[in-house]
Amino acid sequence: MINKKFYWLKIAFQFKGSIFSAISKKVVAFGLFGVFISLLYHLKLPVSQPIFESVIPSIVLGLLLVFRTNTAYDRFWEGRKCWGSMVNNTRNLARQILVSIDEITPEDKNNKIIALYLLVGFSVATKLHLRGEPVNSELEELMGHSRYIKLKTLNNPPLKIAFWIGDYLERQHKRNCLNNYQLIAIQDLLNNLVDNLGACERILKTPIPLAYAIHLKQLILIYCFLLPFQLVQSLGWWTGLITALVSFTLFGIEAIGLEIENPFGHDENDLQLDNICNTMKRNIDDLINFNPYVRSHHENINN
Repeated sequence: MINKKFYWLKIAFQFKGSIFSAISKKVVAFGLFGVFISLLYHLKLPVSQPIFESVIPSIVLGLLLVFRTNTAYDRFWEGRKCWGSMVNNTRNLARQILVSIDEITPEDKNNKIIALYLLVGFSVATKLHLRGEPVNSELEELMGHSRYIKLKTLNNPPLKIAFWIGDYLERQHKRNCLNNYQLIAIQDLLNNLVDNLGACERILKTPIPLAYAIHLKQLILIYCFLLPFQLVQSLGWWTGLITALVSFTLFGIEAIGLEIENPFGHDENDLQLDNICNTMKRNIDDLINFNPYVRSHHENINN
């Protein structure tokens, strides 16, 4: 009960995951600038200029910041929907492979498990691909050394894994282990996985237009620079503090948009792709361990 009562305050003063460290220098700089303007005003210099309030209307800057944040959040949420769809398609594909593909020889069980772990490999490869990271041992554990070596030479590893899964399905169809209707249904799910990959790549490779980002930053800088001249007559020595608070608000909103516009990295505010991939791996493990038709050890993947 105590934890729930103080949870709001705990979040409000939490630094991990916040954007404070990213904007603190700018906030302090404008706060000190406000103090400097207060000092000049105290020395009877003509620094009070209330007319500056009309240079950049607050509502215009506010609307630009809201648009910037909404655009970034749309990208974040679309990325999350793509990965949610990837989880669902992986589960459905695994279920269809387990249930629909007949096992004629003992080797078919091992091949089926290899295909199931390739589904997890697709998600892991997608995660690494979106982060611009090379394939690593996390993938080798899911597919064996020979395929792992092949992936190291490719520009788009998840696409190759999708090809391997499709090739497995075609081979089972030619062996009459999979009928036409089942093949079409499973291939549709595999196509959805590739579509999810393409949607994530679209988010990654379509940044916010540079001109828009530059213009917004310039407006924020101008607004915060002119603010002390507007406030000093009415606030006096409090000008620095209020300027710091206003700049904290404006730079914070802009920094949040920058933080979440690419949701595939390692930051606290990015999508937890490692956890999502681990969830898929556990789902596949459960399907294999508790399926009455498939019993095999994970090391068979490396054969």
